[in-house]
This record gives sequence, C-alpha cells and structure tokens, in this order.
Amino acid sequence: MTLLTPATLADLRIAATVLLSSFAMSHLIALVYVWTHRGLSYSQSFVQTLVMSSVVTSMMMLTIGNNIVWGIGMVGAMALVRFRTNLRDPRDMVFVFAALVTGIAAGTRAYGLGALGTASFSLVAFYLSNVPFGASKSFDGLLRYTAPWDGNANESVAAHLRRHCRQFVLATVREVRQGEASEHVYHVRFRKDESRGLLAKDLSTVQGLSGVAILIEDTRVEV
Repeated sequence: MTLLTPATLADLRIAATVLLSSFAMSHLIALVYVWTHRGLSYSQSFVQTLVMSSVVTSMMMLTIGNNIVWGIGMVGAMALVRFRTNLRDPRDMVFVFAALVTGIAAGTRAYGLGALGTASFSLVAFYLSNVPFGASKSFDGLLRYTAPWDGNANESVAAHLRRHCRQFVLATVREVRQGEASEHVYHVRFRKDESRGLLAKDLSTVQGLSGVAILIEDTRVEV
C-alpha cells in the first residue's frame, strides 16, 4: 500500500508552491531592505529573519487550513512564546510585518494579491529611501572654533559665514583657556556643496583662530 496517493501528491505540490512563493516574495522584501537601509545598526540576522518568518507563517497557514479549532490552538501556542527582541527603528517593524503578510498571502494561496502587495511595498520603500520625505533639516552642520576675546577674529568669521552660508545662528559661546579665549559654536546652512571647503579655507587665514572644525549632519542616518 503506497502512501503517496494522488491526493497526497496534490497536497505536496500545493505546499511546495506555497513555500516557494512565500520565500520568493519575502526574499524580495529582504533585498529591498538591504538596498534601502540607511542606518548604522545593520544586522544580517535581521535580514535572514525576514525571509524565514514568511516561510514559517506560510507553513502555519497551511497547517491551520480551514480548521477554526486548530487556529485557536495555534494562537494559544504563539501566546506562550515571548519575543523579547527590541527593534530600534519603526521601519524595521514594518518590514517584519510585510514579510509576515506575504507568508499569510502565500499560505492562503492568494498569490496574485501577495505578488502585487510585495511589488507595491517595494516601490514605496524605494521611493521613500530616495526622496527627503518627512525630513526636518534646517541646518547642514556645526561650525566650532576658538578665538581671542578681542572680537576681531569673530568679525572676520562672520564675514566669511555671510559669504558662504545661506543661514547661520550662534548656538553657544563658552570661556576657555582660563578666560583668554572663547569657543564659539554656530549652526550653519551652506549655499552650495563646495561652500564647506571654501569656508574652511577662508577660516584658516583668520589671525588668532584655532580649533576650527566643521561637523556635517546627515538626518538620513540613524545611529
């Protein structure tokens, strides 16, 4: 008596199609995450988790099928598992949810809807990663320098700032060298990309100026 009946073979083909579909869709989502990631907290295990979570979800949907009792039991079993992984970036949570949804779509054999949703999600992720949507950036960075208290160097610095910056605001002034000099910190917004180098070059010619540093801020990078 053979165990591989026509019905069993059909079920196996369906299961293979579901698992391969969930793998393909979640693999695309994982690749989109890699290509659009802008932070410093990159994790290879997180990328692999996106793919594996979708496959596991599709397996769960195949197991439950149309059995309500099994579904309730699966929910109870999942409630016993405590997930303690903290996601620092809400964007990572969205990618995890997208991978889970692809697994659900494949498990319920909604292949067309899953493929359309994956493609739409990928396009949106690419779009948002290449445009400054939601960014709030008033200044490009900070200018820090130390100058004597006489004020002559500060007047020269202000002249150079007006030449190379669209906007600059004095943030802090503090006493250094036991009152012999003062440290100034400005928020600056440059007129052009090359203005950074030109400003640094002009400030190097100011008499009495020391410790000149231009710190560039990039709001797209999450630390």
